[in-house]
Amino acid sequence: MRARLICSCHGQWALHAPADAAGVAPARDTSERLPARGEYLIRGAHVLTMDDAIADLPKGDIQIRDGAIVAIGDRLDAPAAERIDGNGMIALPGFVDTHWHLWNSALRALVRADDKADGYFPVTLRLGPLCTPEDARRSVRLGLAEALVSGITTVHDWSHNIRTPDHADAEIGALRSTGLRAHFSYGWGQDLPLTAPMNTADLARVARDWSDENGLLSLGAAVRTPVANPRGIVPVDILRGEYDAIRALGLPITMHARPGVVSVLDDNGLLGKDVQLVHPQGLSIPERKRVAETGTRFSCSPVIEMHYAQATRGEIQFQELEEDGIQQSLSVDSSAASANADFFACMRALLWSHKQRFGTTKPLTPRRLLALATIDGARDLGLADKIGSLTPGKRADLILVRTGDVNMAPVINPYFALVYSAQPANIDTVMVDGRILRRKGEFTALDQDQVVREATDSITQLRARASRA
Repeated sequence: MRARLICSCHGQWALHAPADAAGVAPARDTSERLPARGEYLIRGAHVLTMDDAIADLPKGDIQIRDGAIVAIGDRLDAPAAERIDGNGMIALPGFVDTHWHLWNSALRALVRADDKADGYFPVTLRLGPLCTPEDARRSVRLGLAEALVSGITTVHDWSHNIRTPDHADAEIGALRSTGLRAHFSYGWGQDLPLTAPMNTADLARVARDWSDENGLLSLGAAVRTPVANPRGIVPVDILRGEYDAIRALGLPITMHARPGVVSVLDDNGLLGKDVQLVHPQGLSIPERKRVAETGTRFSCSPVIEMHYAQATRGEIQFQELEEDGIQQSLSVDSSAASANADFFACMRALLWSHKQRFGTTKPLTPRRLLALATIDGARDLGLADKIGSLTPGKRADLILVRTGDVNMAPVINPYFALVYSAQPANIDTVMVDGRILRRKGEFTALDQDQVVREATDSITQLRARASRA
């Protein structure tokens, strides 16, 4: 039986699925009543626009109305707007994550780094086939709650455990219910045979049925890798068929990169401006040239890449791709594998990797790192016309970070402070599309206790099912 999506009287979507004897029972209704968009005036913040055409303001105002940025300036006049005191705070665009396996967020409880039996790949391969749609929904909501805590206002839900259409609907329902901006890349199930194609017919159904009048949801597809990797090698002819179906729908494609994958893709005409590769490691000079020539993009997950992948895939080649003019962005990858979704840590991990490789000979500035975390993430996901900078006319996705906290103060250079000192606990306010989803460090709609309780219950029962399997 398929899950049903029911629109509540508040305009939010709730997922109502039949009980699954093998898994947890669906929650009755977990949709939040999201705050109204309204009109706001953020007064007196240190505004970092991340727009090269608009100067930063050490003490500036931001006017927001109906979800859009109306004006940025000094002492703006907006008598009807609700005032938000920005004194002692840095205002900047919300962070844009470009690759995150949200379905396994709750598996953080079970993943043990790179342990042979209980590392990330063994656990996800073992438990992925046992995850119900309700398990996926609860895990995604846990990840989204942590995203908001970390100042992430846009997520790329890189969903590689879509075992049934109900799994897709469950994840999209979770994305819609929490108010974040999201790019959903429809993938395959962890138990799908390598010789079987992913369900592109259901991808077409999702593209048809999940229209989003508010523009908070965009769609793409995640595909498997045609070179050696822990999940196995997908045959190129299967991959070509998937590409054809996805491109016929006009959707972008994302894939994990491994050493040699660029050459295989290039030989088969599978690079392009519609392709995002993940993990900039192990590329040869000719491969980098082809990535640049085809307009293929890269998402870097530096916490994971430093923690796990350098031993098998080589050093993070951020600088090489930067010099080749390749579009890059930042991502969490998996908060089960990294154990958290701290986007400040993502910036710092790339900084540390870079300094280990180049010292001071090729500086990586704090402003460049913040650009990767904001406007470049928006460019990677095709959303730069809507978000990624504080620009009048764009949607109001932004965060306010306190400068008076003991781990931050005193702040002279806000870019330096954010990259070198800031933590999620310093984030005071998170706004997505003009809705305040966190204020004074507290959720305004999301029930944190419920999210944690449901995720804990799900992972406990999933672990029990695995022990019986």
